[in-house]
Amino acid sequence: MTVLKCLIVDDEPIAREALKGYCYDIVSLEVIGVCKNARQAQVFLQENHVDLLFLDIQMPIITGIEWLKKQKDTPPVIMTTAYSEHALESYNFNVIDYLVKPISFERFKQAVGKARDLMYNKAPESYLFVKQDKEIKKVKLNTILFVEAQQNYVKIVTTAETLITHSTLKGIKLSLPEEDFIKTHKSFLVALHKIDKISENKVFVKEHILPLSTRLKKEVTTKVKSNNYLK
Repeated sequence: MTVLKCLIVDDEPIAREALKGYCYDIVSLEVIGVCKNARQAQVFLQENHVDLLFLDIQMPIITGIEWLKKQKDTPPVIMTTAYSEHALESYNFNVIDYLVKPISFERFKQAVGKARDLMYNKAPESYLFVKQDKEIKKVKLNTILFVEAQQNYVKIVTTAETLITHSTLKGIKLSLPEEDFIKTHKSFLVALHKIDKISENKVFVKEHILPLSTRLKKEVTTKVKSNNYLK
């Protein structure tokens, strides 16, 4: 079994020791470094190959999220934090899983298993995490019909439900595979494989009739035809 070289980044000594202990109990993990903050991690990563990064969020100098925003490339990341409210934002980066302290060993093993599956090309289920009210929901990408911008919120319509989340259309678009979704209007992002028909300035998706702007019509129809998306 291939051993994953791990780096732990956390400003709390107790948390660092707990993660080291968990890693020690999994034979496929090897801790090659422990850092107290993101700046130390930056230096360590420049000098060492790391397969998996355990990263805290609330740290002095710069938070884990702020540090990730500035990185062009990082190893796969498992977030470890006491604050669940950052979960949705973290998935915009190279984050495999989000562990909320206190972390159980079973939950830790589950996250590590997910990391190994991704690294060894076992196709993971594609999904998006959406915050609605006080809950964070997992939405399978292949169930999304379209996304509609509504002022400071977006409406995500799936085959099973409709979700309202505080975000922007641009923000959601960045989280979706570009080859599978296309803007049909300044306020609409549509799943290409869910389009049933295009007629004049309208896009038909199941029972929904969505607007198709004149400016985007050529791009949408060309992509639909070239990829044979219409049923």
